[in-house]
Amino acid sequence: MDTATTPTTAGMLRTDGADLYYEVRGTGPMLLISQSGEGDAGRSTDLVDRLVADYTVVTYDRRGLSRSVPDDPAGGVSVAAHADDVHRLLAELSDEPVLMLGCSLGASIGLHLAVDHPGQVSVLVAHEPVTPRLLPADERLRHERELAHIQRVYRRDGLAATFATIADVLGIDPASPDVEPGLTRHPMTPQRARNFDFFITHDFTAVIGDTLDVAALTGTPTRIVPAFGRTTPRTVFDSKCAFALADLLGAEPLEFPGGHNGNTTHPRAYAAALRTALGAP
Repeated sequence: MDTATTPTTAGMLRTDGADLYYEVRGTGPMLLISQSGEGDAGRSTDLVDRLVADYTVVTYDRRGLSRSVPDDPAGGVSVAAHADDVHRLLAELSDEPVLMLGCSLGASIGLHLAVDHPGQVSVLVAHEPVTPRLLPADERLRHERELAHIQRVYRRDGLAATFATIADVLGIDPASPDVEPGLTRHPMTPQRARNFDFFITHDFTAVIGDTLDVAALTGTPTRIVPAFGRTTPRTVFDSKCAFALADLLGAEPLEFPGGHNGNTTHPRAYAAALRTALGAP
């Protein structure tokens, strides 16, 4: 099957306080991908290309990014509100529990969905969730301060100067040659810069002020699969969160190709690992 020519259906959904843009592509069990960072519906295009033969893949622009415009862009957002957006999107698209891949902030959204809307997601692969509440109090505070520091650097020095700080905090090596060949380029367009602005200004604040009921994760009917990147240093907080989630659930965390952004740097190998984690259809 030529997955590159699989047609895409796009739509807009009115949620509580925003218009949400989404795309649906492929055939098979429904799989929602909630992106990391400033990524919109097109962020994981190379990964989606390798999944649509087996899954109906749903991607979307998170509230505040690209085509998903909040009623009050300056009003901020919470992780719970992001999860409510996904809840409404899935209710629009399916009457059955769906599969979900959450990357970074997307994984944090998935954890909220598993607690706040039990039964809507059957399996959640939570790849390095940025959820400091999973950590002991002292570590949680330290890593929340790291995120606040990134925001200060951004306000003071601008976006270009912020990348190195983000990479250090999340354990990303932007100069690493360990990537698969033939990747789709994602240049720094004005729209992507605006997405970074919302991500750093509002989503970081959402993570710092998150209200996730961590204890409730042990009682959700969603099967949660903690995952971590092979090259992500174990000393950074997103990796620590993945292992803390695994400890909480009494599960073995799964190693995925690449690092924190393995879904974009290693889409072929990542798709194979994801199929294993989900249980291949």
